[in-house]
Amino acid sequence: MAPTRSEAKALIRVLLAEDEAMTREAIAALLDLEPDISVVAQAENGTAALAAALEHRPDIVMLDVEMPDGGLVLLERLKKHCPTTRCVILTRHANPGALRRALKEGANGFIAKSTSAQVLSDVIRRVAEGDRYVDPYLAADALAEPSCPLSERELSILAEVSQTSTTGDIARKLHLANGTVRNYLSAILDKLNVRTRYEAAELARESGWI
Repeated sequence: MAPTRSEAKALIRVLLAEDEAMTREAIAALLDLEPDISVVAQAENGTAALAAALEHRPDIVMLDVEMPDGGLVLLERLKKHCPTTRCVILTRHANPGALRRALKEGANGFIAKSTSAQVLSDVIRRVAEGDRYVDPYLAADALAEPSCPLSERELSILAEVSQTSTTGDIARKLHLANGTVRNYLSAILDKLNVRTRYEAAELARESGWI
């Protein structure tokens, strides 16, 4: 006879963070059919997800990378405040850049929402046991992308670029001279073949370089 949920030796406790209610509830219902997995909480945004993680201390947080007030910002907060909780990224629009950023921030799994329920539950088990999992098709795409042409210093400058930051702001933040920052930005635009620093920063983020 199969063990009941109460008899399961290692019940994996999951927090599901997803802003689309229908998707979240469907995934929760499917996972709750598994004898060794229990969805202990659900959240529709990053703030609620962090609060739920602090309250329930789940083994796994499955979070939507495009969720409001969530995604990689939430991943960073979870790693800081719930270091023993392992995180699996869910995404509808998987791309190599998002994969790189997620892994850099400490994600333990990266999976598309189109994945079957069986694969999803198997990934949860593997991650709970200490493994990492990345969608193989997405991993292949990431490996096929060209390498970053920018230096670490150039990337650190692009990471500070925003619609409100000035060259002086970036220089002060990185303890560089204004002229030095301008020279780096000029070189960055040439290397990436873009017109503005904002385009360069957006390209770098989409590619997962920063």
